Amino acid sequence: MKHTVCIVNLLLPLLMAFSAAAGLSAQEYTPVPVTISKEKARVDGKVYYSHIVLERQTLYSICKAYNVTMEQIFEANPSVKEEGLKKNSILLIPCPDRNRETVVTAADTGQAGAKTGKKQKIHTVKWYEDLDAIADRYGVSVESIMKANGLTGRKLSKRQKLVIPEPGQIFPEEEAAADTVAAADTLPAGEGPANAAALLPDRTEKVEAVLLLPFNASGEKPRNGSIDFYNGALMAVKQLGDSGTDIDLSVYDVEGGILPVTTERLEKSDIVIGPVSAGDLSRLMEKCPETTCIVSPLDHKAEYLENGHPNFIQAPSSNLTIYEDLAEWIKEERGDSDEKVIIIYEKGARNIEETGAMNTILEKDGIPFSSFSYSILEGRDVQEPLKAMMDSCSVNRIMVMSESEAFVNDVVRNLNLLIHGGYGVILYGASKIRSFETIEVDNLHHTQLHTSLAYYVDYENPSVRDFVRKYRALYNTEPTPYAFQGYDVTLYFLQLCATYGKDWAKYLENSDKSMLQTNFRFRKAGENDGYVNTGVRRIIYGEGYSIRLAD
Repeated sequence: MKHTVCIVNLLLPLLMAFSAAAGLSAQEYTPVPVTISKEKARVDGKVYYSHIVLERQTLYSICKAYNVTMEQIFEANPSVKEEGLKKNSILLIPCPDRNRETVVTAADTGQAGAKTGKKQKIHTVKWYEDLDAIADRYGVSVESIMKANGLTGRKLSKRQKLVIPEPGQIFPEEEAAADTVAAADTLPAGEGPANAAALLPDRTEKVEAVLLLPFNASGEKPRNGSIDFYNGALMAVKQLGDSGTDIDLSVYDVEGGILPVTTERLEKSDIVIGPVSAGDLSRLMEKCPETTCIVSPLDHKAEYLENGHPNFIQAPSSNLTIYEDLAEWIKEERGDSDEKVIIIYEKGARNIEETGAMNTILEKDGIPFSSFSYSILEGRDVQEPLKAMMDSCSVNRIMVMSESEAFVNDVVRNLNLLIHGGYGVILYGASKIRSFETIEVDNLHHTQLHTSLAYYVDYENPSVRDFVRKYRALYNTEPTPYAFQGYDVTLYFLQLCATYGKDWAKYLENSDKSMLQTNFRFRKAGENDGYVNTGVRRIIYGEGYSIRLAD
């Protein structure tokens, strides 16, 4: 089957012009100073600085700044020796080694199919993972994992231990049965055809899709984020086309609030992805028939549009969802213990909605907590009041309810002083904390920062590595978060369209999926409302500068 991309408003010549311009100006670049990165990562048991290559930086200047040799960089980044440096690529720079990971033996797990005494890879199932995501991570088949663990169905439980077989260990005799189970598990109770095989995509029908993004194609400064999103979307379309799905994708430039797409094109479409802003989305919904679903792909603040619009789907998780998940996380980790829970606010700057969600969840489950607020000017005098609220003999779980960089920085500084004084602390905070430049990353690791995020890319995941490799080959640059989101959104929704046809949205609540950057877990906001994404990713800052996905 073919897959068609209809590019409106001369977008393709624009992209070609970008590539040409980049090639012409490259010879004029001169080296720029190198700043040592505050970010560190653990890879295969070793700790590295995570350095983002900026325009005009050279290997010589990077080696000099980090006091390493070129051979050390080549050893940690083999592709650099062959391909050279690329703007926005991430270099691993060796730094002092820390703790190494341990290997669990199969004899310790008691899993079916494990051979006692032989070393095996053991995976602890995280709350958002399914068998497909786990299989992709380790480069093995779903069927081989099911066989190795004696599984008869695809449903997994949180913290379940799975033996991971060696790559290539495939069990052909079970493939047909496993495919049938996989399809059956996606059906809502009492819905869909009795024959699970009928759920396979109908390759004879074309998927009609529309992509609306503010490219600013005719302006002097095109929007790089939109172009990156589009690049990721094209990779998803190609992947589906290669698998036999016929796709007609029409792409429109909606810069300046202009919506050049016709009502007729919207009516015949299975799905519309975009625009980005809440204002443009609102105008589109006035024009779009209610039989066609609209996906909000990027703006977290557009979630309110689901109210009264059953054909609206909010792809990014909202800030409210993030804070609700942090409250749930505190509840899960604290359990029935007597550990102190303290919520810290900036005086006079409470966020009422998020605060209410946090308090409601903790109060509903009978978890006692204390509230503490102070202003940034009082930062030097809060040690003693905080000590009076904390327990010096157990863990204190601290939630900071602020997105002010100055205030959060002060909270983290005070908590680190208390940690040095012998207090046990685990800090919970919104994802924005990770972008604050004034906070020393060491302090985030000392406080064991627990944060929930709408987006997170695990570069240890084989599927992510494969995407990055293909993206580099196609576009000669590194994928940005916009590129990952373009791929995730396009692949997820177009697969649903291909599988279930025009009524694909009926199956949305039973189609939870972990993508490269985003977890999709859509739930209907109300009987006459649209869908919101309640999926998040949890990460923990640990010892040895490790940042890992939570179990």
